[in-house]
Amino acid sequence: MIESRESAPVGFLISCLGALAHAPPMDEFGLESVRSLVEAALAEDVGAGDLTTQATVPMDRRGRASMIAREPLVVAGLSLAEIVWHRVSEELEFERQATDGSQVGAGAPLLRVSGPVGAILTGERVALNFLQRLSGIATLTRQYVEAVAGTGAVILDTRKTTPGLRGLEKYAVRCGGGENHRMGLYDALLIKDNHLAALRGEVANPIVEAVARVRRQFPGLSVEVETDSIEQVNEALEAGADRVLLDNMSLEQLRQAVGLTRGLAKTEASGGVNLQTVRSVAETGVNYISVGALTHSARAVDIDRKSTRLNSSHRIRS
Repeated sequence: MIESRESAPVGFLISCLGALAHAPPMDEFGLESVRSLVEAALAEDVGAGDLTTQATVPMDRRGRASMIAREPLVVAGLSLAEIVWHRVSEELEFERQATDGSQVGAGAPLLRVSGPVGAILTGERVALNFLQRLSGIATLTRQYVEAVAGTGAVILDTRKTTPGLRGLEKYAVRCGGGENHRMGLYDALLIKDNHLAALRGEVANPIVEAVARVRRQFPGLSVEVETDSIEQVNEALEAGADRVLLDNMSLEQLRQAVGLTRGLAKTEASGGVNLQTVRSVAETGVNYISVGALTHSARAVDIDRKSTRLNSSHRIRS
């Protein structure tokens, strides 16, 4: 059963997030967001109480458990797992055995939690869900980053994230060595094909007009334009775009676009990129490659929870 209190102490939340100082910044996901997300996840899973644990585990039973990687992975989300367990019981104590952003092998210990056994059991599924999901994103991102190593291309994520988890999932991308494209519609200017379609019939050159309009309204922001042809690339350059998104272009088109934009704008390849093709895309000379699969298709990695107090093993299955 979750201890009766409004939320985990702010000091503990700050200390957990502060432990990420050695990892990619998590600034976009603040204390209130973390608190709300953890509360919602526990309410969904625990509700009014963990019936089975309440019935079977004595309240004074204490023990220790470790999170163990069951496959090679890149770690992300240890602080969040701690926050989940601490919300269940402030008596729980933690020992980090890995760091977010580190690559570990199968069998590597990640986190040790000690204290009331009932609290460990009650919080473990939610803690593992976060840890496995975020580490899965970090692991897949690292595979893409390693695939383009030496080309100079930067791997970016997209807005194709799980609703409500964007800040965390983009944090996991950074743990894997990728970079964030934009957090949302509010912090960057990207003129897409649908914006241009809305202007057709109204103006002679939608790209030039769209860039002019956003420049007037938001003069201090960088402007990116989505293009799907070399003709549109030239129009974006004429309009003075800072970055040109090259959508679903062939390798030859990408090379041509890179040649046209060199010294004038940055280039970003997007659309249909996977681990088998990303190296070839990077070798065309593009500056960035955005990959929606980092967040919408990453597999949750396999992490086990093993009890050490009774020298027994407990695999979380559901």
